[in-house]
Amino acid sequence: MERLNLIRERVYDPVLRIIHLWIALLVLLLLLSGLIAKWIAFTPEAVMLWRYHTWLGYGLVLGLTARTTWALYGPMHAGWRQLWAGRAWLDALKNRTFFAAPTRFGLHPSETVIYLAFYLMAWLLALTGLALAAIAQGQGPLYAWLGHDVLLRPWFGVPHAVLEDGMLIFVVVHLMALIWHERRHGMPLAQAMVSGYQYRKDADV
Repeated sequence: MERLNLIRERVYDPVLRIIHLWIALLVLLLLLSGLIAKWIAFTPEAVMLWRYHTWLGYGLVLGLTARTTWALYGPMHAGWRQLWAGRAWLDALKNRTFFAAPTRFGLHPSETVIYLAFYLMAWLLALTGLALAAIAQGQGPLYAWLGHDVLLRPWFGVPHAVLEDGMLIFVVVHLMALIWHERRHGMPLAQAMVSGYQYRKDADV
């Protein structure tokens, strides 16, 4: 691990941190409830768990809506511009420096494409989940168009299952990347969404 002289700055505002926690908890609970419901399929408990899973999905939609809104009206480090770094992506791909030490406060430029992929997956998961809620449970905002139309279930069920696997992979990779960065670069990253402070190397040292 590198021994660095670090400086810190408050980067993530309280609203962003609350939304991040909300989405993270909902994603974990959705993955867990979905896995358990599949394991205990065709039981009364599974039916109850799927309904719980649906309500968690509504919570995820609320969180994603809040995050999208805050990206438009929140402070700089919460904005969508922080997620778009095309030149950094190309440079990282060309030089194979995806996991280089951060040189600025905010999201790591070369890794922001992963976060964009996450939000895309999360929204598609939410939308396909709402469709399945209308088809399988006869509820939700899409009921008027899809309610109990079982012939459409595979059209939404298969993508939903694939996206679930993709989300599970993202969670594992995200946690592993945090650990790797902390051990490799000696910077406390995981605490940033709790304290709001982010650390980087002091360029003046």
